Amino acid sequence: MIDCDGYRPNVGIILSNRDRRLFWGKRIGQQAWQFPQGGIRCDERPLDAMYRELAEETGLQREHVEVIGSTQDWLRYRLPKHLIRRRSNPVCIGQKQIWFMLRLVGDETCVRLDAVPTPEFDSWRWVDYWRPMREVVFFKRHVYRRALHELAPLLFPEGVPGRQRWNDSRRGEGV
Repeated sequence: MIDCDGYRPNVGIILSNRDRRLFWGKRIGQQAWQFPQGGIRCDERPLDAMYRELAEETGLQREHVEVIGSTQDWLRYRLPKHLIRRRSNPVCIGQKQIWFMLRLVGDETCVRLDAVPTPEFDSWRWVDYWRPMREVVFFKRHVYRRALHELAPLLFPEGVPGRQRWNDSRRGEGV
């Protein structure tokens, strides 16, 4: 399902543990790391798609997580020209995503990357909150930044550690 602007509706999942570290998955057979994400089917609401994608990519079920919140609106990214499939109809130029912030309430042994016949990830780890913005593929960085900044207060109501340092480094004044 592609919208009239060429964007595929999608959900992104930021899963945190009790220590407020984030689930970071390594795409199968690649050196690329990312958050779980996936398309929204035409008969699904974003929340339903999120639970389906969570189960498919991590093996976690509804009872293993608590939904803390989501982005208020769609966040979009464009695909690099070489990744756009021009022969498909309609042409998909990128993704528009609703991002969900989750907290793992079950045990991390419930994570099962092999829960489906064709897994997305072959490895995972817990990482510091801002690390994904530095490591995700370049064309998704601005969406990760926007999602992490918007959702940070849900996980860190007292203030996000390292936020100012990240902002300063983006202006060339810091790290």
